[in-house]
Amino acid sequence: MSLEALTRWCHRRRWVVLVAWIVVFVVMGVLGKTAGGEYNRSFSLPGAESQKAIDMLKTRFPARAGDTFDVVYRAPAGVANPAVKADMEKFFARLKSLAHVKDVQSPYAPGGERQISPDGKIAIATVQLDVQASVPSKAQIVKYIDAVKAANHSGLQVEAGGFVIQRGESAPPGGTEVIGLIAAVIILLIAFGSVLAMGLPILIAVSGIGIGLAIVELLAHVVKVPEFAPQVAAMIGLGVGIDYALFIVTRYRGGLSSGKTPLDATIEAATTAGRAVLFAGTTVIISLLGMYFMRFSFLNGLALGASAAVLMTMLAAVTLLPAMLGFTGRGIDKFRVPFFHRREGNHRETMAYRWSREVQRHPWVAGLLALFVLLALAVPMLSLHFGTADAGNDLQSQTTRHAYDLTSEGFGPGFNGPLLVAADLRHSGSSGVVDRLGNALEGTKGVASVKAPRINSKGDAAIITVYPTTSPQDARTDNLVHHLRNDVVPNAIKGTGAVVNVGGDTAITVDFSTRIADRLPFFIGVVIVLSFLLLMTVFRSLLVALKAAVMNLLSVGAAYGVIVAVFQWGWFKDFFGIERGPIEAWVPMMLFAILFGLSMDYEVFLISRIREEYLKSGDNAEAVADGLAATARVITAAAAIMIAVFLSFALSDVRVLKLLGLGLSVAVFVDATLVRMVLVPSTMELLGNANWWLPRWLDRLLPNVHVEGTASAVPAVVSEERTPEPV
Repeated sequence: MSLEALTRWCHRRRWVVLVAWIVVFVVMGVLGKTAGGEYNRSFSLPGAESQKAIDMLKTRFPARAGDTFDVVYRAPAGVANPAVKADMEKFFARLKSLAHVKDVQSPYAPGGERQISPDGKIAIATVQLDVQASVPSKAQIVKYIDAVKAANHSGLQVEAGGFVIQRGESAPPGGTEVIGLIAAVIILLIAFGSVLAMGLPILIAVSGIGIGLAIVELLAHVVKVPEFAPQVAAMIGLGVGIDYALFIVTRYRGGLSSGKTPLDATIEAATTAGRAVLFAGTTVIISLLGMYFMRFSFLNGLALGASAAVLMTMLAAVTLLPAMLGFTGRGIDKFRVPFFHRREGNHRETMAYRWSREVQRHPWVAGLLALFVLLALAVPMLSLHFGTADAGNDLQSQTTRHAYDLTSEGFGPGFNGPLLVAADLRHSGSSGVVDRLGNALEGTKGVASVKAPRINSKGDAAIITVYPTTSPQDARTDNLVHHLRNDVVPNAIKGTGAVVNVGGDTAITVDFSTRIADRLPFFIGVVIVLSFLLLMTVFRSLLVALKAAVMNLLSVGAAYGVIVAVFQWGWFKDFFGIERGPIEAWVPMMLFAILFGLSMDYEVFLISRIREEYLKSGDNAEAVADGLAATARVITAAAAIMIAVFLSFALSDVRVLKLLGLGLSVAVFVDATLVRMVLVPSTMELLGNANWWLPRWLDRLLPNVHVEGTASAVPAVVSEERTPEPV
């Protein structure tokens, strides 16, 4: 069925379409809540050296197969003070009585001297669980935290740290999207000046997201879906869903103002703006699914969830929206808002048209200035440091942050991220290999101390805990991990037959970052090539597709630069409520997938309208000015909505959502302003008719895809457009 036929059917059978969407919405919502799977809180990296160390720990040291958390305490009178010791031993006994607590490694036990700081005022007790950190319920973790808080009194500060405790202290992600939704309502009221026209994009977005989130919950049964996937899906779905409906409703209102019937205006909107929506949405989905090339299981769930949200909002825009337009008819502008209502008029009388003409008069100056600003914003990207936020990035009010700071104060920053050296001794021909290894580790620059090796009951495996001199987020700690693996360990075990792997949370981060860095260029290349081919096919132009790829890369680069300046360098960190730290290794890749797709939205909506005008007149300069003027107001409103939605997620308590929210909002802002309003008209003015050049042999090979309308709309003037004019 063609898009025109589908639109006509949905418009005429609007009750059927509406009821069908309501039924699907309710059924999927119920299924998602009752049959949805559990979100994944664990992380594994099959084949990585750090994962091999963890696997060996589970099989050879079953008593330590569960996760741990730390109790860090400070007593000005000294932790060895009899009263302090008595209080803490009673506290340790209470901890042992709680669910999943298998043991507490007390600093007062034989050999626990290393768990007391050199000044004797700070000590660490390790709480051994019998399960992984993802197993205890939040209610159970809160009991651990409450027990720790109860142990505090005058003269004794007790805190708890570790991933288990972080889970209990973290607020549930989500909730801030309501702020974005309210902002979108206000922007739509300003853009349309009508309550009814405003309500349609909101309805479409909410309908699509509701079903999309239910799909995310069901996906959790078959793939690993991270805990924050629903919020990411809602963020993207809400932004694109409102924008897609906004473009179609704007085109519909334009059709009514030109005298068309509601049905004809709906069909025109669907076969122009609606066709662009399908193409843009498909591009976003392709970009998101491109994350499959990274081969990380938790990213697959994230990609599928976000793609489901985009797909459902896209389907709602081309099926439910035509039906709703059938209900509203010419009453689309009912319930007007005073001072804001305006009808679609002559776009050549707008400020955007005059702006485009001004840019076209000075294309070199305008283009170079915009390019300079984008490159300046991207400069911080050169110091991008991959890592993982830890308790050092938690809020000052949290016990995990206090435990982190106490540990650094008493033992040094490296004690917050110990390395775990796991040795497989089954084929070792030397009984002294463990001692050799321990001595080599202890004598390594960058190592603060080394715990005495622990050998399992069978004598075929050993583990050695190594404490770096630098913090887990320090690049020097990353270098230490590589140095141990490449130099220290191989030299220490040479000729012994032992197999040694360096693990621990910091090592996992190093391995993950390395894999991301190795695969990211391939991922970026695949997404760019696919997008280039799609744009070339649709717009029948080599240069339009090439410029789109380059300009989208500039927008993404600007976003990278800003998040590095804020989250890594600490600019405006108090404003955003964060602490300085590394950029999560997967975030730049996720940002690229989302941003490249979203950038294509504006590219498609703007260029399709420019090409539509060019096919009518054959005048490139007029087509650029007319296309920009005709879409400027709606693109500005769409960008403002996306920025508001994304920035609302920057208000979240979850650092990674803040990262994504700020990065996305910056990229959309520069894309809708510097790129679409300056770079596009300036470069298209400089290139002239060369914008639409495509070799004849390639034109014959490519399939015909018409975003801007049907083939019958193409005038005869286009038949000679293949030869570029001199620039």
